[in-house]
Amino acid sequence: MTGVLRIDKQGTRHVLTLTRAEKMNALSAELVEALLTAVDDAEAQGAKLIVLKGEGKNFSAGFDFSDWQTQSEGDLLLRFVRIETLLQRLAASPCLTVALAHGRNFGAGVDVFGACKWRISAPDATFRMPGLKFGLVLGSRRFASLVGAERARTVLEQAATFSAEDALRDGFASRLAAPQEWPDVEQQASDTAAALSDASRVQLYAALSLETPDADLARLVRSAAAPGLKDRVAAYLQAR
Repeated sequence: MTGVLRIDKQGTRHVLTLTRAEKMNALSAELVEALLTAVDDAEAQGAKLIVLKGEGKNFSAGFDFSDWQTQSEGDLLLRFVRIETLLQRLAASPCLTVALAHGRNFGAGVDVFGACKWRISAPDATFRMPGLKFGLVLGSRRFASLVGAERARTVLEQAATFSAEDALRDGFASRLAAPQEWPDVEQQASDTAAALSDASRVQLYAALSLETPDADLARLVRSAAAPGLKDRVAAYLQAR
């Protein structure tokens, strides 16, 4: 366990719990790096299943803006790139990845949820992706691949909050399940992950993948690298 992430290894199941409850599990640079390391370690140790969830009132509030004023635009750009790296690692993982979301979730936290293969939402969960309010293109193509281009455009243009029921209807959530049901969901996921050999599971996920990692990274960098990133962030935070 680090100060920001608890890792529970249960055989071939690795459960990663975000433990920044006081910050609504916002994605600090430390937490993003801890998640990347945990995913790499899980795969290296032969995990078949990676589960992500959050302590406290929600899964994740997205990018942690608490210290943004002390960072350069280059520092912020690197942080966004590392989040995109995390999304790509989750989306391309040979493990079955399961996200369990509850409460109010925002931005990059929603993108982490969307990068997983099983996306389980508590009935009370809500989701909002406001990145375009400060000009950031992060996770947009992946969101559209799940819900369709027209629905994605409507949601992202308005930075609209959508409910768990909306997420299920649109295909963003795979299933609704209350937190008390999550142990059963994890066991079902373990059984599913074990139903195929490692080689067959890797081949299946590769065959079904719609990932375009280079294009996604290029779009992110292009959007974040435009001069005035900090001014855009300041305007967004003031309006929020």
